[in-house]
Amino acid sequence: MKVDSYGHEHDGASRFRIPFYLFLNAASSIGIVFTNKVVFQTYHFRYGTLLTLIHFVVTFLGLELCRRFGLFERKKDVDLMKVVPLCVSFCGFVVLTNISLLYNSVGFYQLMKVLTTPLIVVIQTLFYAETFSMKVKLSLALTCVGVAIATVTDTQANTVGTIFALSALVITSMYQIWVGTKQKELDCSGYQLLYLQAPMSALLLIPVVPLMDDSLADLIMHPPSQGAIIAILMSSVLAFLVNLSIFLVIGKTSPVTYNVLGHFKLTIILTLGFVAFDAPIDAKNVSGILVTLAGVIWYTHLKQNGSK
Repeated sequence: MKVDSYGHEHDGASRFRIPFYLFLNAASSIGIVFTNKVVFQTYHFRYGTLLTLIHFVVTFLGLELCRRFGLFERKKDVDLMKVVPLCVSFCGFVVLTNISLLYNSVGFYQLMKVLTTPLIVVIQTLFYAETFSMKVKLSLALTCVGVAIATVTDTQANTVGTIFALSALVITSMYQIWVGTKQKELDCSGYQLLYLQAPMSALLLIPVVPLMDDSLADLIMHPPSQGAIIAILMSSVLAFLVNLSIFLVIGKTSPVTYNVLGHFKLTIILTLGFVAFDAPIDAKNVSGILVTLAGVIWYTHLKQNGSK
């Protein structure tokens, strides 16, 4: 396989890269969900923002290793100020999502996550001149309804929580859109853009950690066990694959396709919960999964046939 300085493939196998990127994102995302469950619940490592910071440090180190092995070249002529919005939006997404979960019920939090997909469609239509056919919109609506049925329970909300939830919704949508548009604007690949973003985001998160994670002093007094460190490292490696595949998927497809992939991943995670972790099977969850899969399959069929 030949790879240019942008990280783009140029041999006959290049047509398989999008399915591979989609698979890589799905597999690593599902893996990190269950790995983080071990980190937080088994080893009681309750420092979510610190873990995100560690993830981005490892992501940068992983990308540096990729660069040294010739998978891409560092892009030196980029105005870093143009990358700052991407970094700030990522940090805002982390902070506001955590605060939203703190102030809102889990059901309302999940509902806001579902609304990311239609909001991206609205933003891209109004501000980025993107067009979506009625069939695509209907397939997305079916997918989102399925996810809502499968995951949304109570939707208790309050004024403060709603403000944080809507802020998280907007900034999450913009982050995903910018992951794609910045690659075109700066003429760089997903590898190169993430290589620039990862260290900047990690630096921005440093002052946020003590604000978001309580009892950091306990972490110093009681360092993680060897098992916890291994679990954190596994989580970090998976995070590197997740972060990289997000940039590759959105760069080669679109933020909307990435969201549909996210909804598909959720159905897999819920199904694994039933099969592997003896989670109680609920008719509402199962019907939601089936509706979601119907929407995902419909959207995939439309995209394969060139519908926009």
